[in-house]
Amino acid sequence: MSFTRASLFDFPLLKPLVLSHPSSVFASRRFVTKPILSLSPAVLFPTRPIQIIAKSSSVTAQPVSEDASEKDHQSKDVSGDSIRRRFLDFYASRGHKVLPSASLVPEDPTVLLTIAGMLQFKPVFLGKVTRQVPCATTAQRCIRTNDLENVGRTARHHTFFEMLGNFSFGDYFKKEAIKWAWELSTVEFGLPADRVWVSIYEDDDEAFEIWKNEVGVPVERIKRMGEADNFWTSGPTGPCGPCSELYYDFHPERGTNENVDLGDDSRFIEFYNLVFMQYNKTEDGLLEPLKQKNIDTGLGLERIAQILQKVPNNYETDLIYPIIGKVLELANISYDSASDKAKTSLKVIADHMRAVVYLISDGVVPSNIGRGYVVRRLIRRAVRKGKSLGINGDGRGAFLPIVAEKVIEMSTYIDSDVKQKSPRILEEIRQEEVHFNKTLERGEKLLELKLHEALSTGGKKPCLSGKDAFVLYDTYGFPVEITAEVAEERGVSIDMDGFEAEMENQRRQSQAAHNVVKLTVEDGDDITKNIDDTEFLGYDSLSARAVVKSLLVGGKPVVRVTEGSEVEILLDRTPFYAESGGQIADHGFMYVNGSQDDDAVVEVSDVQKSLKIFVHKGIVKSGALEVGKEVEAAVDADLRQRAKVHHTATHLLQSALKKVVGQETSQAGSLVAFDRLRFDFNFNRPLLDGELEEIEGLINRWIGDATRLETKVLPLVDAKKAGAIAMFGEKYDDEVRVVEVPGVSMELCGGTHVGNTAEIRAFKIISEQGIASGIRRIEAVAGEAFIEYINSRDSQMKRLCSTLKVNAEDVTNRVDNLLEELRTARKEASDLRSKAAVYRASVISNKAFTVGTSQTVRVLVESMDDTDADSLKSAAEHLVSTLEEPVAVVLGSCPDKDKVSLVAAFSPGVVSLGVQAGKFIGSIAKLCGGGGGGKPNFAQAGGRKPENLSSALEKAREELVATLSEKLG
Repeated sequence: MSFTRASLFDFPLLKPLVLSHPSSVFASRRFVTKPILSLSPAVLFPTRPIQIIAKSSSVTAQPVSEDASEKDHQSKDVSGDSIRRRFLDFYASRGHKVLPSASLVPEDPTVLLTIAGMLQFKPVFLGKVTRQVPCATTAQRCIRTNDLENVGRTARHHTFFEMLGNFSFGDYFKKEAIKWAWELSTVEFGLPADRVWVSIYEDDDEAFEIWKNEVGVPVERIKRMGEADNFWTSGPTGPCGPCSELYYDFHPERGTNENVDLGDDSRFIEFYNLVFMQYNKTEDGLLEPLKQKNIDTGLGLERIAQILQKVPNNYETDLIYPIIGKVLELANISYDSASDKAKTSLKVIADHMRAVVYLISDGVVPSNIGRGYVVRRLIRRAVRKGKSLGINGDGRGAFLPIVAEKVIEMSTYIDSDVKQKSPRILEEIRQEEVHFNKTLERGEKLLELKLHEALSTGGKKPCLSGKDAFVLYDTYGFPVEITAEVAEERGVSIDMDGFEAEMENQRRQSQAAHNVVKLTVEDGDDITKNIDDTEFLGYDSLSARAVVKSLLVGGKPVVRVTEGSEVEILLDRTPFYAESGGQIADHGFMYVNGSQDDDAVVEVSDVQKSLKIFVHKGIVKSGALEVGKEVEAAVDADLRQRAKVHHTATHLLQSALKKVVGQETSQAGSLVAFDRLRFDFNFNRPLLDGELEEIEGLINRWIGDATRLETKVLPLVDAKKAGAIAMFGEKYDDEVRVVEVPGVSMELCGGTHVGNTAEIRAFKIISEQGIASGIRRIEAVAGEAFIEYINSRDSQMKRLCSTLKVNAEDVTNRVDNLLEELRTARKEASDLRSKAAVYRASVISNKAFTVGTSQTVRVLVESMDDTDADSLKSAAEHLVSTLEEPVAVVLGSCPDKDKVSLVAAFSPGVVSLGVQAGKFIGSIAKLCGGGGGGKPNFAQAGGRKPENLSSALEKAREELVATLSEKLG
């Protein structure tokens, strides 16, 4: 299943004037013309045929019905928001728990982004987590980027889309799922029954009988399809089962013969997929019936909206078209008059901005890796499409924030947190767009360089390589169409086959990495099989008796380990905290006390969690350890206290940041270690010194208040209502642990904390820096780490005072004086080197020779041994000013090991001949393993191969003589 305009708008407080719409569009699209409210062009896009329905204090725009026979159905609200609500209400009335959409950043490490509605239920389907409810329904935000090139070109491809789903965890199964899907489609949504077709897995006779006999779908509209289309698997092994899909028929007049192809996009649209998870696929490929049969379904909101709103594609539904309308305003064009290419650009911008807004809201910011690169690439594509439409942006050079404002305006029922985060979202988008505009300029320069190389080395048929075209496209966001157009003007072709090969390679990697939901615990099957969840005792105790349930060496189960073995230990209970929520794992020891032969000591250096099973990693320091033995597990109390201090200090830091720089600031990552804490947060500028001092002051005041912390377990809904802040990237159960510093901080947190803020003792920020666009990082120390930091700094200061022979308060002035003395000495040395270089240049000036007959140019190409780059420049400038005009000078030197310096200086007379220093020196530098460039009259370059300098200068002499001879005739 591959799910990927408008109620177009709500118009509150508009004064109705009853007029008939003058647009001929109503006639051209066979819409029934009815009296509607008069709306200003700035609000109503004149190209959209709509009917305005007044509802108390608001007005909703709806597509006008084409078929008078469907009046009853059309009387229901078919806006996107209404469809979403009606779906959830339908299943809620049938016993389903309505659950919120999960974040676009999944907990599942096997996928980059949330790509399906079932993803948040993966642990339940695996049987690793006990179901909290028997059945659920959601409207899940999803992102897929495996086929970006199809976005805007087809009617249904999107990067961002909503998947409406109903799920059963061992409750109801195939019969109920099928009957409800049919009732929802034909009764609740009013789809004509004779327009709905059904596909089933070729061997699923049970589904066939239900569709045929209990629902009443004619046999000719039930299609059996093969495993590739209608059998869902989670991977090579694991839960799997047949599918059944519902299709809407746009052209029933084409008949129901046996050759009907449900894959015909011109006729059918798949809108609802039902997965019957009834088997477990073994390593031998056998299908074993599952004890707990599950249901996983997905109905594409944009697709069902297209059907119900009677528009030609998903983009013209009210879920997306208002965003297109905003782009139309910026481009100053109308939708109906836009070319197909322009419409594609409009759709791409609207689609990508939906994805970008919700990704940034969920904590993903533009970067060059992972999820951040997805955001960056989507913004780049949208910017390019905007430029193709002639959009110039606002006074700061950006237009996407204006489009994003429309997305945010429409976000209320998709994600209510988006509006609260809008300042940060808009600023991230603005900064990235402005940055990318500069990147485009660099791309143009790179294209010019690559074209020059192609012309220089390509002979009679110069060609730009597919790899170079792809780098321009993928790294610099340079459209291959523009690359081809510019190249053609210069007489250069493009290796499009090579470009397509690079694109296909990227597509394969993207699909392999991002478009599969795996329902297996990778490398964890043997670890977790037959092992119960680990009971965590570490909130109340730092030591406990426990039984060894499993041992692993190199990932393989063993029964016994001996001294020197690196081992992973699974216990039935543990006081050790496993790494999570940014806090590193506890360290400590396990002891086995028995006879002399049975004694053992294991040093534990890490603890990780696989779902709710704790895996203790350590080394057997002495003795032997066996499965079934009882151990004394003891946490290092000093290190635990350091972690507790830093974790509570992290909560205080987040509260202080919100007070000092703004409530919209949110966490983007953290590290709670024994020696420091690290806190990443969303902010678009460096913090001022005064702000950092204020933050430190607040935290130390809260520490001094000696406030007792309160920890309690609450329902997730109640905790959020109370104002508890969720930690970045964490997924929570229905019952959550709330850690509160009364009057200061309240967060959902499973970490370990001090009992009283006074235990923190003191707090100090040691650094604040940017780590990515819109992301800042603070590192700080507290408690014992604070004391160590201060002692270290004090020791360093004492040594500095001793070395400089001054008191501590005079160190700054003394260092400033020394730096000034150093700058003066360096300048004097540089001046002396320049004078020496000028003298040496005067000596070699007699080596200049003339080129040409009636008109001559003096040429000097020489090596100046180990002269540094600045002095080489001074020498070249001296020669050009003292030798007779016109003159061309090229000098080279090896100022250091593995370093070459080159300089070209051409007088105005040489430049007037069309010979430019910047272009000339680059090709010479390549012979020395480097590059460079500059202005027409002066350029510098460097390299890493001193052994090639002599031959490079000889090449420069030959090319300069040849070029000047040709120019002089």
